[in-house]
Amino acid sequence: MPIFALIIPLLLLPGCRSLPKAPGISSEELQAIEARFGVAARERVQTWRQVIEDNKTQPVLEKLNVANQVFNRLKFEDDSVHWQLEDYWATPIETLATNGGDCEDLSIGKYFTLKALGIADQCLRLTYVTSLTLNKPHMVLNYQCDRNTPSLVLDNIVPAIMPSLERTDLLPVYSFNASGLWIAKQQGMGIQVGGSERLSLWMQLLERMTKTFGSKGDF
Repeated sequence: MPIFALIIPLLLLPGCRSLPKAPGISSEELQAIEARFGVAARERVQTWRQVIEDNKTQPVLEKLNVANQVFNRLKFEDDSVHWQLEDYWATPIETLATNGGDCEDLSIGKYFTLKALGIADQCLRLTYVTSLTLNKPHMVLNYQCDRNTPSLVLDNIVPAIMPSLERTDLLPVYSFNASGLWIAKQQGMGIQVGGSERLSLWMQLLERMTKTFGSKGDF
């Protein structure tokens, strides 16, 4: 009997299946995700990490589109339903593994995806706004590297990436990233009022990422 005929059945045994792999995340972490959330959750995380790896050399606008599309495909669900909590800011892996989240979760996922794609933190702002259409608080991600050009808005309500000048339905309140906290202006960079450590939910999210992956800059 050919040797490969003996090997193939062994590879199909549950205990002998190959470990899941994806760039930027260990096989052990992927197995832990599968054990807690299921195979589909692990596959979403694998796909996300591969998308990041495949798009690191793309132009900025393509990177923005990739990040926007990956998280806008997930199910929108309020924290009270999705997490059974009044307010919870999820890490990108928590959002992907559970296949959804609210506007904060989706925006945070886009933010960390773009950082992994090589976009400088100074160009990204998580921005709390009032949605005049919904008449309620909302979060979006803004991209702006040049003070002389309008920021671009990544949003789950309006999936097309648009200049902030055209998003007259959004009234900025404040924005933040890993470096600071700003009182937002309708246009421009806003006025810095301190560090993002003033936001307790943000600090809790970064702490969970540190405990899981060892670095606030990774996943």
